[in-house]
Amino acid sequence: MLDQYKDIVTKEAAAVSNIPITENYNKAISLIVERVHRRGGKLVCSGMGKAGQIALNIATTFSSTGTPAVYLHPSEAQHGDLGILQKNDIMLLISNSGKTREIVELVSLSKNLYQDIPIIAITRNEHSHLGKYADVTLLTGETEEICPLGLTPTVSTTVMSVIGDCLVYGTMKEIDFTNDEYAKRHHSGYLGYKSRRGNGIDNHLWE
Repeated sequence: MLDQYKDIVTKEAAAVSNIPITENYNKAISLIVERVHRRGGKLVCSGMGKAGQIALNIATTFSSTGTPAVYLHPSEAQHGDLGILQKNDIMLLISNSGKTREIVELVSLSKNLYQDIPIIAITRNEHSHLGKYADVTLLTGETEEICPLGLTPTVSTTVMSVIGDCLVYGTMKEIDFTNDEYAKRHHSGYLGYKSRRGNGIDNHLWE
């Protein structure tokens, strides 16, 4: 089994290395900065199932690094939660196939509420409904799941998470997010301690 585990790590690492890195990353980050930091909107992230868990993680990481973001469950959006959208927001939608019914419907519902709301898509298929209707598409590459059945989202979710990290990193650089600003958002925990200590703020909690 140890050899199989090593093979899993090798395949996951290869998938990350093969993520297509294009100018679309700069376009996506520019849209986020424009809508959130210049127009006062927020980043609304969504996905269904395992992709939704990645979307939630991306949203919380953005929020902790100076870019207000929320997670919108695509099914709950159809039962009133769509009201969280505001006119200056931007959406980050994740679907490996680009055909996930709830995400496809969320595109239509969101455009019906605010026709010009920009959509950034993370997907494997740029010719899918999501890929075609997105303003910017970030491709995951051709991934094969390492699940014994070849079905469970594994490699695909790893790649989605890395793409999210790229967007967070690029946005932090664009807005010149500082250690001091990080500390304001992390009052507790070891990260809060490290960020405050970096600014000369003493905290004996972790010493």
